[in-house]
Amino acid sequence: MAHSLSAKKRIRQTAKRRARNRARKETVKADVKTFLSAVTHGDFKKAGDEFKQVSKRLAQVASKGTIHKNAANRKRSRLAKRLNAAQKAKTGAGTSAKS
Repeated sequence: MAHSLSAKKRIRQTAKRRARNRARKETVKADVKTFLSAVTHGDFKKAGDEFKQVSKRLAQVASKGTIHKNAANRKRSRLAKRLNAAQKAKTGAGTSAKS
């Protein structure tokens, strides 16, 4: 247990920051989950909107220092690749079925 006033204050600050960071990460996880469900269900209009939302949220969380900027960019890139691959597979499957 902390005895000095500064140590007690540091504990309070750390608890606040931890709660704030956890809340931010949870919102990112929820946004990613809705994006991935839209991609897997083939709803690419909704997936595009969700990707914009996730991308914006990742940038915000990275700017606050909750996650590293490069980690946010890496996650954004991987989600974009997944969206593009799913769209390509859908259009590729549609054209090969017609021929």
